[in-house]
Amino acid sequence: MLNQNLRKTTLVLLALLITSLSPFSFARSNKFQPSKKLQKALHEFRNFYQASLKKHGIVGSSFMLIHDNQVVAQEFYGLANIQQNRPVDENTIYHWASITKTFTGIAIMQLRDRGLLKLDDPIIKYIPELRVVHNPFGDMSEITLRHLMTHSAGFRNPTWPWKSKPWHPHEPLYWEQLVAMFPYTEILFKPGSKWSYSNLGIIFLGRVIELLTTDDWEVYINKNIFMPLGMHRSYFDTTPYHLLKYKCQSYFLKNGQLTPAHPDINTGITVSNGGLKAPFPDMVKYINFLMGDPDQQELYDQVLKRSSLEEMFEPQIEIKDLDKEFRGQNRRDYMGLTFFIEDNFNLHFIGHSGGQNAFVTHFYLCPELRTAYIVAFNTLASDKKQNTRTLDRQIKDYLFQHIFPLFK
Repeated sequence: MLNQNLRKTTLVLLALLITSLSPFSFARSNKFQPSKKLQKALHEFRNFYQASLKKHGIVGSSFMLIHDNQVVAQEFYGLANIQQNRPVDENTIYHWASITKTFTGIAIMQLRDRGLLKLDDPIIKYIPELRVVHNPFGDMSEITLRHLMTHSAGFRNPTWPWKSKPWHPHEPLYWEQLVAMFPYTEILFKPGSKWSYSNLGIIFLGRVIELLTTDDWEVYINKNIFMPLGMHRSYFDTTPYHLLKYKCQSYFLKNGQLTPAHPDINTGITVSNGGLKAPFPDMVKYINFLMGDPDQQELYDQVLKRSSLEEMFEPQIEIKDLDKEFRGQNRRDYMGLTFFIEDNFNLHFIGHSGGQNAFVTHFYLCPELRTAYIVAFNTLASDKKQNTRTLDRQIKDYLFQHIFPLFK
C-alpha cells in the first residue's frame, strides 16, 4: 500500500504531469514526411490519448506509431515511478507480459525450419510426462505443437490456478512443480475444436525449445532473436543493475486507491509466456522485423525467413465473440501461430496484447499498410469508470478508424 504521504501527493503529481507534457513528437526522415492531414489527425489523437489517460487514472504510458520502418509519432506520458518522481521517456522499460508468447512462437518456427521438429508432432513426443493428463476426448498423442501455438489444445488458461495466499510465488518456479500436477490436470474440450487462451500450453512449447537446444529458454531467445535484431536492452524477469534506473514501476488502481505492484517479479517456469521486459526502441526493432524491411531482409531472414513468418500470420482457427463490447466494424478474429489476427474497419491486423503485474501492453501491425503501433500502460485500473483494458480498446478503435486509413 502506498504510504499516507505518498497517497496525498499522487493526485498532485499526476495533475502537474498533465500540464507539463511535451508536444506530440513527429519523427522526421528523408523516407517519410507526414502530410498536414496526418499531422492534424495525430494531434487530435494526442488530445484523445491524454484525456483518456487522465480519465482512467493512468500513472504512466508510452505510445509509438511506426510506418514503413520509421517511428513517425511518439508520446510519453506521466511517471515511470511515483516515489522517484521519474517521468516516462523513450528509455523506460516496461513488462510486456504475454507478448512474450510471440517470441516463443518464432523460436518454434526456427526449430521447424532447421528440421528439428514438425508443427503437427504430438507434444508427448517431446514431453512424455503429459501422457498422465486426463483427456476425456481421446489420447494425449492427438495434441500437437500446432494446437499449443493456436490455443486450441484444450488446456486451462492459468498456469497455476491453486495460488490463494499472498505469500505464494507469483508463478511456479520449477518445471517439476508443473509435472507433479499433470495427474490433476484435464483437457477441457476436444483438441482443435475451438480456441481457448492457455498460458500453460505456451510453457510446454518453451520446454520443447529447451529440450531440443539444451539452452535455457531465455538464453536461446537472447542468442537467436535479441542479438541479431539488436535488442540489447531487452531481458527477462529481474532487472540487470545497469538498467534499474530505466525500469518502470507498475500500480494497481481500485476505488481511487493506488497500490504499487511487485517491483520486479520472477515469472519462474512461465517465462516463455510472459517474462519479457524491454524499452520501446527495442520493441520497434521487433515490430520492424515483423513488418519486414528490404534493406534489412537478409538479416531478418537469418532470424526467420519471411515465408515462415507470414505463415504465422495465417488464420488457423476462428475466435468467436472476442471483446463483445468493442466489435468495431465488420470485425472478425482469428488465431494464427501465436499471433492474433483481426479484420476490423476494413483493414487486416496482426497483433498481441500483454497484461501482468499491473502492466497492460499491446501492439498491432497492418501488413498491407506497413503501419503499426505499440502502447504500454503501467497502471491496471479495474473499476467500471476507470479501466485500463477499456482504455486500451478505445485507443485501438480510434487508431483503426481515424489514423491507419490515412496511410492508404
